[in-house]
Amino acid sequence: MNALTPGGRIDTAQTLVPVRIAVLTVSDTRDEESDTSGHVLVERITGAGHELADRQIVRDDVTQIRAQVKAWVASGKVDAIITTGGTGITGRDVTPEAIEPLFDKKIDGFSVIFHMVSYQSVGLSTLQSRATAGLVGGVFVFCLPGSNGAVRDGWDKVISAQLDSRHGPCNMVELMPRLLEK
Repeated sequence: MNALTPGGRIDTAQTLVPVRIAVLTVSDTRDEESDTSGHVLVERITGAGHELADRQIVRDDVTQIRAQVKAWVASGKVDAIITTGGTGITGRDVTPEAIEPLFDKKIDGFSVIFHMVSYQSVGLSTLQSRATAGLVGGVFVFCLPGSNGAVRDGWDKVISAQLDSRHGPCNMVELMPRLLEK
């Protein structure tokens, strides 16, 4: 049976190919206990049948953010990274500044679709987000805002379908073997 998803279908007759996903919370104030957006992501990732490759919390610091993303990419044990936090417009919000220079390719459509979805939830407040996505060394990196609502919208309405190998007419999982082609 096929389940409808935004802009496509999940073919439940196919077997899910689990994706190894790392979660990075970017925050000056959150710790393991208070990281509710990280908890939401972990719950949804594992609930969807994917593997939680790792989970870390780093400060709103360009060097720390980059170091963690680079380490995961270099490990060869991560297929996708989802960050939460640091995408706003205040002085301490530096996630896009940290990660976008690492992109081999930017996934421009992610920001557009995320804002469309976010607008349905928070209206014009979506303007305060600089959500972004791209490829770093063959690893998908999605940068979401730090609110639980934004994480739910980003995962439930955008990322989950594209990281589901059963999603059609196409998905990002089927591209993974070709991401480093020259």
